[in-house]
Amino acid sequence: MAPIPFSVLDLSPIVEGATAADALRNTLELARAAESLGYRRFWLAEHHNMPGIASAATAVVIAHVAGGTRSIRVGSGGVMLPNHAPLVIAEQFGTLVSLYGERIDLGLGRAPGTDPLTSQALRRDLTGSAEQFPRDVLELQSYFEGAPDQRTHAIPGLGLNVPIWLLGSSLYSAQLAGILGLPFAFAAHFAPELLMHALAEYRGRFTPSAHLAAPYAMICVNVIVAESDRAARRLFSSHQQAFTQLRRGRPGQLPPPIDDIDSFWTPAERMMVEDAMRYSFVGSKSTVRAGLEAFLRATAPDELMVNVHVFDQPARRHSLALTAELRTELGAAVTPA
Repeated sequence: MAPIPFSVLDLSPIVEGATAADALRNTLELARAAESLGYRRFWLAEHHNMPGIASAATAVVIAHVAGGTRSIRVGSGGVMLPNHAPLVIAEQFGTLVSLYGERIDLGLGRAPGTDPLTSQALRRDLTGSAEQFPRDVLELQSYFEGAPDQRTHAIPGLGLNVPIWLLGSSLYSAQLAGILGLPFAFAAHFAPELLMHALAEYRGRFTPSAHLAAPYAMICVNVIVAESDRAARRLFSSHQQAFTQLRRGRPGQLPPPIDDIDSFWTPAERMMVEDAMRYSFVGSKSTVRAGLEAFLRATAPDELMVNVHVFDQPARRHSLALTAELRTELGAAVTPA
């Protein structure tokens, strides 16, 4: 069988001692590396009030990446729709397609991507946002598709091909994506609990649509590959520290790696982080290959997205290169269940 497509999620990390400008330059460099290595898409995520993430203005960063690449698909993983008027998102992504052609993806989430105080600062009324989300998705679709009696149009946007994905870490978006016949991406890199149930719900509820004839599920996981297990685990300690600090209520810039992660957290914190990040494949090529092979057999995704949240930029590029080698090897080895 052909290799399963691999893609990249980039949180555009602002590392300690650096700036958002540095992070955005690194993001473009990583996207170019991913393109040269044959990754299918490169997505950016909307987060607000996060000192270690530079992609808050997600559509602007997508333009930065799309303008500096040629063929890789570039998109949002995702835009948090409750923060925005659907018309504005349609205009933004219609503009992106007008500028860079039909390689722009619009991944949508229904969480605010931030804390309640910052949500208020975004000037959006989040009352009943869960109930509003399906209506907002349909409204957004209408701006691209149009209707004879429609009086409000997205210009640019109307008539353009902007693939919409629904993103989630629970059953809600999985069910909605199935009902609407849209592709679905699950955030297993930080919320693994409902992965298998969500895949079953999505596939079981899928109804063919004008956008998609059969279910298409992508799973995002953490992948760090290095020359040895020890080197990879050391690189991973930056992400582990940042995640712990976030749960402590003290988010910050991405810290440098440390040799002894157990000196940083409590046993309870370790259990919490290891559970939340259980779908993290960290180690040498042989170690990661064994883990990914079992995972792909169990979940049978149509595509895998990898998150490489690493302090050192050359190490991020090297991990992507080694993962690309594994992608080819696993394509020959794995037959989805």
